[in-house]
Amino acid sequence: MKPRRVFNIPIDLMTLEQAASTIASECLSTDEMKYVVTPNIDHVVILRTDHEFGDAYEGAAHVLADGWPVVMASRLLRHPVPERVAGSDLVPAVLAHADSAALPLSVFILGGMNDVPQRAAEHIRHNYPTLSVVGAYSPPFGFEKDAVQSDRIVAMINESGANFVVLGLGSPKQEKWIHRHASLLRPGMAICAGATVDFMAGNVKRAPAWMSKSGLEWLYRLASDPRRLFRRYAKDAVIFPLSFMQEAWRFYLRGN
Repeated sequence: MKPRRVFNIPIDLMTLEQAASTIASECLSTDEMKYVVTPNIDHVVILRTDHEFGDAYEGAAHVLADGWPVVMASRLLRHPVPERVAGSDLVPAVLAHADSAALPLSVFILGGMNDVPQRAAEHIRHNYPTLSVVGAYSPPFGFEKDAVQSDRIVAMINESGANFVVLGLGSPKQEKWIHRHASLLRPGMAICAGATVDFMAGNVKRAPAWMSKSGLEWLYRLASDPRRLFRRYAKDAVIFPLSFMQEAWRFYLRGN
């Protein structure tokens, strides 16, 4: 089914289950490295001014709505996407599907500080025993601006034989990096998964399920890390409504 553009973002019309099955299969069938992005409010705001981030989005194989406000906005604009597909739900769903179907996924984890990727790797080995974790690496600060470091990481991933890469580098860094380097990587799928690596490692706790389902995960994260997130959320709270009004006006002019 053709993606549906919301905030000029082409969002795939897939449920979590459909996305997990599709991505797990594509890890083995694709003849190039493809990647998945999951837009939330912050992405919508950044995309207004960051053209390189926009290029990364246009190059993605799949775009799945992460943020509840993005899903709700699509419904209010009468161009609804099926459901929220958070990166932190998508990665475990892909792993679970591949494990239950005995698909030969080889996983590489890129991101997280210190020993976080190694602990995430142990989580995968314990919970998805039929899968192989072939690499886990915490890159140095500023690596994305260092061609030598990036070339080294590309070589690590290629030499590992990975066909599924979990990127936990934060946005927009992870999207920009995979967009620049996808053509240099062996075939497979990568998911820009943000804090998912920290969640799998047990380094950061996810919001309770009831908060996630009711669209309040942002509040839990803000309360857990106010120093880092307050400024970002305050900016998003101002700019996102403006983006929504502009999008609604465009839909009105098009007669949609």
